[in-house]
Amino acid sequence: MQISTVNVNGLRAAARKGFVEWLAATDSEAVCLQETRAEHDQLAPEVLAPEGWHVVLCPAAAKGRAGVALYTRAEPDAVRVGFGVAEFAESGRYVEADLGPVTVASLYLPSGEVGTERQDEKERFMAAFLDYLVRRRDEVQAQGRDLVVCGDWNIAHREQDLKNWRANRTKSGFLPEERAWMSRIFDEVGLVDVVRTLVGDVEGPYSWWSVRGRAFDNNTGWRIDYQVATPGLAGRARETRVERAPSHDTRWSDHAPVTVVYD
Repeated sequence: MQISTVNVNGLRAAARKGFVEWLAATDSEAVCLQETRAEHDQLAPEVLAPEGWHVVLCPAAAKGRAGVALYTRAEPDAVRVGFGVAEFAESGRYVEADLGPVTVASLYLPSGEVGTERQDEKERFMAAFLDYLVRRRDEVQAQGRDLVVCGDWNIAHREQDLKNWRANRTKSGFLPEERAWMSRIFDEVGLVDVVRTLVGDVEGPYSWWSVRGRAFDNNTGWRIDYQVATPGLAGRARETRVERAPSHDTRWSDHAPVTVVYD
């Protein structure tokens, strides 16, 4: 089973720049999208209902913001939107689908900004989502199933996950308390950072680059797009790759797809 995740930075724009062609060429059985920023009636048929795919699109109540989606080859056995917290029920930030023995989720965690309400919102989301992951882990494991949460977590967990980590220690996305929260996901909840486990203790692989300057050309990036799985599924991960565009002008998003192959 191959799974890909990517923040598309606006699905309509990505579709015009190459997402449709990428989707047609991928071997993935599930594709998780974030920051779709689109309503159903704004998408062309080749995006909303491409041949060979089942699509679950979850726009945010606030039009033009956030939004997540799942593209799956097989029709899901069940779909759940949100994670049971009223504040985020219509925020377009979480959807999951049951595909046989595996639940695949698409997550778009708020980005935050230090000293603003956006950061407060991010922290409330983090606290609520951690509680949900504990419950969901117990549920899927009691059923003999697995869970993988794919998406833009908007946090670089370790120094290896951010090229210019020294300059970003006081910025949202690399704050000590955010990184400690990610550690709790792995150490307390017991989920696994699949890509980090596969690639080992190396820099990156980065999946997002600022549009400013020559960040992409110089590979001055952040690794904020993760596949986080229950140990049973993580143990069956065999290979991973970041599908980085060959050049700046061939990108269809400021993020690159992160793909994992599981046995």
